[in-house]
Amino acid sequence: MTSEQIIIIDDEDDVREAYTQTLQLEGFDVAAFAAARDALSAISVDWPGVVVTDLRMPRMGGMELLEKIHEIDSDIPVVMITAHGDVPVAVDAMRKGAYDFLEKPPDPLLMLEVVQRALKHRKLVLENRHLRQQLIDTGNPLDTIIGKTPVMTGLRQTITMLANADVDTLINGETGTGKELVARALHKCSKRAKRKFVALNCAALPESLIESELFGHEKGAFTNAHSRRIGKVEYAHKGVLFLDEIESMPLSIQAKLLRVLQERSFERVGANEVISVNICVIAAAKVNLRAMSEQGSFRSDLYYRLNVASIELPALRHRRDDIPLLFSTLTKQAAMERRTELPDISAQLLDTLIQHDWPGNVRELKNVAEKFVIGLPLGLGSIDEIEPSVSLNEMTESFEKQCIIGALVKNNGHIAETAAALGLPRKTLYLRMQKYNLQKETYRAEEEKDKNVLFSSLF
Repeated sequence: MTSEQIIIIDDEDDVREAYTQTLQLEGFDVAAFAAARDALSAISVDWPGVVVTDLRMPRMGGMELLEKIHEIDSDIPVVMITAHGDVPVAVDAMRKGAYDFLEKPPDPLLMLEVVQRALKHRKLVLENRHLRQQLIDTGNPLDTIIGKTPVMTGLRQTITMLANADVDTLINGETGTGKELVARALHKCSKRAKRKFVALNCAALPESLIESELFGHEKGAFTNAHSRRIGKVEYAHKGVLFLDEIESMPLSIQAKLLRVLQERSFERVGANEVISVNICVIAAAKVNLRAMSEQGSFRSDLYYRLNVASIELPALRHRRDDIPLLFSTLTKQAAMERRTELPDISAQLLDTLIQHDWPGNVRELKNVAEKFVIGLPLGLGSIDEIEPSVSLNEMTESFEKQCIIGALVKNNGHIAETAAALGLPRKTLYLRMQKYNLQKETYRAEEEKDKNVLFSSLF
C-alpha cells in the first residue's frame, strides 16, 4: 500500500457511512470496517495511514484495538470517537498512546483537521525511518563507528577481523557505549550481511515469556498459546542473533542457550522435534560476566562459550579527544531530523563537554546534542563550575586545542578558512596543529562521511 489511507471503524452502519463520505469528499482514500478485528489485517508496520475508531464496540472495543495496533507499530495514529460520558476514558486512551479523540457527533471540519494533522505526523515518522534505514544500508558499516583515538581505530580493526571469522562474540561495555551499534557493524561487515539481524533485549521480557520469545512454541503448549510461534533463534536462521543485556537472562534459559551455541539446535516449547539452525550469536553485557559466573549468578560454561571472541568498548571518558567530532556529528543529525538550523558550537562548550565524566556515555552525549539543537539547557554546568584537576598551563593548552578542533570541524578541515576564523596566520596554525598532533584530513573525512552516520535508533 503506497498512498495515505484512513481506516474507519464503527459498528453502526449509518455512522460509518457518514464518516466515510465526509473524508472521501475531501479526497481521502477510506476503508471502512464494522469490526475492529477485521481492520487489523489492513495495518502493517509500514502502513502510511490513520485509524479513526469508535471507543465502544462489541467483541473488540477501541482500547483493545489501540493495544493491538501498537503491537504492530506504536507510531500509527489512532483517533478515538467517543460519547460525552466517555471523555475520561478517551483521555486515558491518549495517555496510553492514542493520537487524539473527538466527541460524538464529531464536527466534520474538526475531524478533517485532526485527520490531516495525524497524516502529517505519520508521514514524518515513516520518512525518518526511511532515512535511518538508508543511512544504515549505504556506505561502509565501519563509518558508523566514529572516533580517531587509537582505541577506536583498534575497535574497527577488531570488528573487521571478527566479522571475517564469523564467530560468536561477546561485547562488553557500559550502558550507552554503543554495543548494538557495534553488533550491527559486525553483521554488516560479515558474509551474513544480506541475512537477518534479529535483536532481543533479555532485560525487557519477564522470565515467563523469554523462553517462548527465544525458542518459539507449539499451539497449546501453555495457556493462550493459540497458534504456533516462531522464536528469535529460528527466525535468525542464516543470519545474526543479537542478545542484549544477556546478564539478565534467567539461569534456566541460559542452559538452553548453551545448547544452541554448542549444537546449533533447539526445540520449540511444547515440541519434541529438534530444529537445526545456522546462526551467529552476538551477546552484549554491561556488567562483568566473569565475576557473575564466579558468584554463581551466570553460568560459567555459557560465559566461556560466549567469550571465544570478545570486544571491550571504551567509556566515553576514556576517549575524550573523540568528543568534538562525535558532538558535531550528533548535532548535525539532530538538526537534520528536526529541519532546523545548526547552532554554532563554541570552544568553551567543547571544553566543557570534554571535561564532563559522561556516565551515560554516547547515549548521554546524544541527549545533550539534541538539547543543544532545540535550545534547552544542557545541564552540564559552566566551565567555571568544573574543579580544575590540572595545572593552569595544561588547562590553557587544552582550551587552545579545543578552539582549533572546533574551528577545524566547523570549516571541514580547510586550513585557510580555519586560520581566518581563528585570526591566525596559516604558518602559526600549522605549528599549533603539529604541537597538538592534529591532522586536517581527520576533520575533513568525518564531514564527508557524516551523511552515512546513524545514531538515533542505536543508542
